[in-house]
Amino acid sequence: MKHILNFLSAVLMIVLMATAVSAVTGMDIGVAVVGLAIVSAVLSFIPMPQGVASAVVLKEMWEAELLRSFRAFAGWAHRIPRKDQYVGNNAINLQEIGADPSVLINNAAYPIAVAQRTDDTVVLALNKYDTTNTAIRRNELYALPYDKEGSVITQHKEVLLERTGEHGLFLLAPAGDTANTPVIATTGADNGNGRRRLKSADLIALKARLDNLKIPKEGRVLVLCSDHVSDLLLEDQSFQLRYNGSTERGAIITMLYGFEIYETVYNPIYNASTAKVAFGAAAAPSTDRNASVCFYAPRAFQASGTTEMFYRDKSMDPENRQTVVGFQQYHIIAPMKNIGFGAIASAII
Repeated sequence: MKHILNFLSAVLMIVLMATAVSAVTGMDIGVAVVGLAIVSAVLSFIPMPQGVASAVVLKEMWEAELLRSFRAFAGWAHRIPRKDQYVGNNAINLQEIGADPSVLINNAAYPIAVAQRTDDTVVLALNKYDTTNTAIRRNELYALPYDKEGSVITQHKEVLLERTGEHGLFLLAPAGDTANTPVIATTGADNGNGRRRLKSADLIALKARLDNLKIPKEGRVLVLCSDHVSDLLLEDQSFQLRYNGSTERGAIITMLYGFEIYETVYNPIYNASTAKVAFGAAAAPSTDRNASVCFYAPRAFQASGTTEMFYRDKSMDPENRQTVVGFQQYHIIAPMKNIGFGAIASAII
């Protein structure tokens, strides 16, 4: 691993220097690369601080990999349009368009009225997500049958993706039941633990609320919590067959009542008053219940900002002889306009 990183570091440095030489002198880039490679071979006889170079290359590689992962979100999150081009200084500038124009049918009255459309600029700071640091002592690495350092870094990336997705779905879920953001309680039978099961009729009721709001049918997404997936599997045999046929990880389960159906194990929680419980708060078993979330994809957005890996190689820590790693990612998933978003929460009997 160390030799590979050293080689990649050298190649990267040669290409960057050759590009600079070519830009200044007009020399062909291929000639510049060959010339610098020869110079580098000569300089390779001079001892260099290998630990620092390796750390820099490793850091850049994993930062790029993490950013690629965010831009290739699987499952329901990939349905949300990306707005990375509007991000600056880890904040996003969005334009909320004004009222739609009226449409005249068989108009015979002139002049036609003229109206000014007023748009609003919305500036939102991206959320900052930090992983806690993990230390790996050198003596832990002896006789291990796997690459523990690589495993730790992968673990940080996966946890960061899971947590940002969980928080993003929470932000898409409405704060409570309003005229523009329906939150519906399930009406099914007792599941044996005091929770009313989800019925197909509840999905139809949610569909009707969105229809009344004139939400376009194309782009409606419903992310079911585990409880509600189980309820539908018991109630609807056709749903069960389609669910068993969805073998691709992160893929849509099925279309149902006009919704693209996905599932999650990270869902928001609502209380007995159909108000959303704070993110990360412990649920009260007597009043709080899991919920599924629906959203109209074109009215949601996501964007990524700065990606940074904090890495100190063990070669730079002579006192403790340990590698320390952590990540920081700026990211956001949120509604652009609070209409077309809803939830179905399990009712408590």
